[in-house]
Amino acid sequence: MRLAAVLACRNQSSRLYAKPLQNLDVKNGVSILSYMIAQLKKYSEINDIVLAISENEENSIYSKISIAHGLPYVIGDDNDVLARLITGAESVKADHVLRVTTESPYTYMDNLSEIYKYHYDNNIDYSVTKGLPDGAYFEIISLSALKMSWDEGITKHRSELCTLYIFENKDKFKLAQHDVPQILQRNDIRLTVDWPEDLIVMRQVYEALKLSPDVKLNFEAVIKYLDENPKINAINNWIDSGIGRVWF
Repeated sequence: MRLAAVLACRNQSSRLYAKPLQNLDVKNGVSILSYMIAQLKKYSEINDIVLAISENEENSIYSKISIAHGLPYVIGDDNDVLARLITGAESVKADHVLRVTTESPYTYMDNLSEIYKYHYDNNIDYSVTKGLPDGAYFEIISLSALKMSWDEGITKHRSELCTLYIFENKDKFKLAQHDVPQILQRNDIRLTVDWPEDLIVMRQVYEALKLSPDVKLNFEAVIKYLDENPKINAINNWIDSGIGRVWF
């Protein structure tokens, strides 16, 4: 079993342009994407990190970023994110994909080893945690499940809603949902960047906690900081996430 973190990258957005390239640390030029790559590299369970880049010309910068980080990349259809995830996994001969979205810098991954082992031992198609703040979770998806989703799905499935087919056809897949500590089950905290207000909060967290690409994220410290600073949390926790990635 080979696990690849396949990161879908593009600049186009109706709310905040080039979200993965927005800086968490403006002074030192640490972008959301570069911080995420550095964090993913700290987990031995992840065999490869691949950037799955939209073919639109405005996204050519991501191939340069990939090379700068010593990572492979693939280029594919702008709208068909599902196909890009599949191509990214195939490019490094991975049979399972770890999915995180490239606008969500603070992912809770303390349980990756445990979830990955259960996923492997029990031949799971789709594994995810529940109850975490928006933007804080990862998914592990079998390549075979992604391929079935593309082959049997329609246009709405061959999109950024990469797991929609799985959840509309649960009887065809083996799913596993994992709990996290109660203290982390917080739907009143938002840790993703979709609006300018989100970016303000992510930057404030980064600065206040003195985060760094060199140091593994202490996720509980993020929660504690936002609890102790409700005015900061209130900047973005009112935002409606809209259509989610998890329909468990």
